[in-house]
Amino acid sequence: MSWLGQGTQRAGKIAWIVALVLLIVAPFVGVYPIFVAQALCFAIFAIAFNLLLGYTGLLSFGHAAFFGGAAYITAWLLQEKHLTPELALAGGVLAAAAAGVVVGVIAIRRQGIYFAMVTLALSQMLYFFFLQAPFTGGENGVQGIERGKLLGLIPLDGDMALYWFVLAVFVAVFLFVLRVVHSPYGQVLKAIRENEPRAISLGYNVDRYKLLAFVLSASLAGLGGALKVLVLHLATLQDVRWEQSGEVILMTLLGGLGTFAGPVVGAFTVVFLQNYLSDRAGPWTGVIIGCIFVLCVVAFRKGFVGELLAWQQRRARKS
Repeated sequence: MSWLGQGTQRAGKIAWIVALVLLIVAPFVGVYPIFVAQALCFAIFAIAFNLLLGYTGLLSFGHAAFFGGAAYITAWLLQEKHLTPELALAGGVLAAAAAGVVVGVIAIRRQGIYFAMVTLALSQMLYFFFLQAPFTGGENGVQGIERGKLLGLIPLDGDMALYWFVLAVFVAVFLFVLRVVHSPYGQVLKAIRENEPRAISLGYNVDRYKLLAFVLSASLAGLGGALKVLVLHLATLQDVRWEQSGEVILMTLLGGLGTFAGPVVGAFTVVFLQNYLSDRAGPWTGVIIGCIFVLCVVAFRKGFVGELLAWQQRRARKS
C-alpha cells in the first residue's frame, strides 16, 4: 500500500505548488497585496505557534509577547536608529529569541496548564513593560514607520516590492519548519509530545529539546511581528495583548493542529473574516468570529486541513 502514501505526498506537493502560484498571481488579479502580506505575517506567527503546540505539545498563552515585542523593537530600530529593514528585522528576531530563552527557562519545567499560566503571566509582565516604556508610544503605539531600503538598495516603499519580500520570507520560514519537523530533532519533539516519560527513559534531555523548540517558536513569532511593522507602518499594544495569543491559538486550531497547511489556512481565514466583518459588524466582529470558531470546532474537530487529511486516509484505507 506504499503507493497510496506516495500518492498522498504527491497530492500534497501539488497543492502547495498551486498555493504558491496563487500567491504569486494574487496581486495581478485584483487582490490587495497589503492584505495578503498581512495574512502572511500572521501565517508565520501561526506556523511558529504550531511548531510549539502541534509538534511539541506545549500550549503557550503568551506568544503575543514575542510577536508584539519584536514589532516594537523593529519599529524602534527603524524609526530611531534608522537601520535598514533587514537589520531591524534581525534585531526584532534576536530580541524575541532572547525573551524566548528567559521565558522558556522559567516555564519549561512546568507542564500542562501550569506551563500555559506561567507563559501568560510573563507575557502580561512584558505587556505592562511595553505600555510604560518611553519608546513605545503608550496607548498610541509607534506610527508612521518608514520601510526603508532592503540592503540599502531596494526600496520597500512600494506595496508590490514589499509583498515579494514578505512572500519570500514566508516561503523560507515554511521550508525551514518543514525541515525541522522532518529532521531527527523533529522526531524527538514528536516523541516528547506523544509520551514524555518514555522519551526520558530513552535517554533524551527533554528539557533541552523543549527549550530549543520554545526559542525557535518565539524567534519565528517575532519574525512575523517584525514583518507586520513593515506591512502596516505601525506597532501597537494590540500586538502584545493576551488576546493576540488567543487569536493565534484560534488560527492554529481552526486550520488544523499539527499540520503544515493548517496554520496558514487558519491565519488567512481569520484575517479575512476580521477585514470583511470590521466594516459590516463593527464591535460584533469578535462575537461573530467566536461563533464561527465554535461551529467549526464542532463540525471540524481536527480543523479544516486536519479533517481533509483524515478523510484522505479513510479513503486510502478503503481502497
